[in-house]
Amino acid sequence: MSGTTTATTWDAQAFEQFLGSLQEPDWLLQKRRQCFEQFQQMAWPGRDEEEWRRTDIRTFHLERFALPGTAPAAEVAAQPLLTQGVEVAGRVSTVDGRVVEQQLDSQAADAGVLFGPLGPLAAQHPEAVQPHLGQVVNLSYDRFAALHGAFWSPGTLLYVPRGVRVEQAFHVFNTLRQPGASDFGHLLVVLEAEAEATLLLEMAGGESGGLHCGAIEVLVGPGASLRLVSLQNWSQRVWHFAHHRAVVQQQGRIQWTIGALGARLAKVNQHVALSGRGAEAQVNGVMFTEGRQHLSYHTMQHHQVPECTSDLLYKGALQDHSRIVWRGMIRVDPGAIKTNGYQRNDNLMLSDHARADSIPGLEIEADDVVCTHGSTTGHVDQEQIFYAQTRGLSRGEASRVIVTGFFQQVFDRIPIPSVAEALGAAIRRRVRYYA
Repeated sequence: MSGTTTATTWDAQAFEQFLGSLQEPDWLLQKRRQCFEQFQQMAWPGRDEEEWRRTDIRTFHLERFALPGTAPAAEVAAQPLLTQGVEVAGRVSTVDGRVVEQQLDSQAADAGVLFGPLGPLAAQHPEAVQPHLGQVVNLSYDRFAALHGAFWSPGTLLYVPRGVRVEQAFHVFNTLRQPGASDFGHLLVVLEAEAEATLLLEMAGGESGGLHCGAIEVLVGPGASLRLVSLQNWSQRVWHFAHHRAVVQQQGRIQWTIGALGARLAKVNQHVALSGRGAEAQVNGVMFTEGRQHLSYHTMQHHQVPECTSDLLYKGALQDHSRIVWRGMIRVDPGAIKTNGYQRNDNLMLSDHARADSIPGLEIEADDVVCTHGSTTGHVDQEQIFYAQTRGLSRGEASRVIVTGFFQQVFDRIPIPSVAEALGAAIRRRVRYYA
């Protein structure tokens, strides 16, 4: 349940009222209207579709949730995990679809960096937003994408000009507090040529129930480098739907780490397109489920041109009656020779009642490529538990040590040690006695 029985109307009248509350340029309002028309014409995805065959949303009812930004104002309740001990160059915080905090370091601002609420910045700096917004993510992909394209709020823009390198991280924190509130956060990241940045995105809260329907759009310019960490840490009463896509141009590089620890049900599409020669992508995933959580993450490494490299490593641990679905694809377009693509998914079962579906795939339409994939699923080795106990650990402590070790390969890839430690600590707190 959402935590509220109040019905919300998501019809044309409500949409126009929502648009009236915004102060956005006409070109942006027109994009929203196009998405709303598509939303009205589409049906919710069903289990007769291959992508949704393992994910059941029949108990999801949109009318149980408030439009973004319409819940009563509330203060931030949840606390961020990723910024402990991290110096930030800028911060944006939202509650129930409202921006409650925004800050940008003066040095970054003087260098031409734009970081803050997307709507106002789209009006003030259309040259940094209009060419990219809705161009990286396909906002007509399905009904959730179209719904997001019509109602996204709040949005955040990070724009780093050509040649600017920011050492400190930027932080975006989205939280839900009121019963039945929604977050339709849209993150647009644009790095011009030779720029460099680190961004930490964090979603938490929603103990009273809520909905997230979000999108991340990333453009990494020629020779630019982005480190992106995205942590989904909602309560287990939040529905989470999202489309994430990055385009990496010539000699550009992205290191993208996701943490998926929360939500009642999550369905996320994460797509990285390598569109310029020499582009590189490293994609890392940490997933932990408990109770009756259902997390479904579909990844795509899309090699569009020659001489690009992608490396994906997703690891999941499951306890109780939870379920993880990972469906990965390496796609190599015709002519994309000398591609080097790798993907791996490992799952650690902490319960006989949990279920992991691991579905790697390759679509190769070019010669002279190296593309491999692998997948493993298994239970904790009882000999490891026994060995740790002989060293003085309790059975619960031994389980936590083993689970942490299972994820260590991903933690080692995270460029900020304190962020890796925060993710590890969040997982350790969830691990219970393993029988």
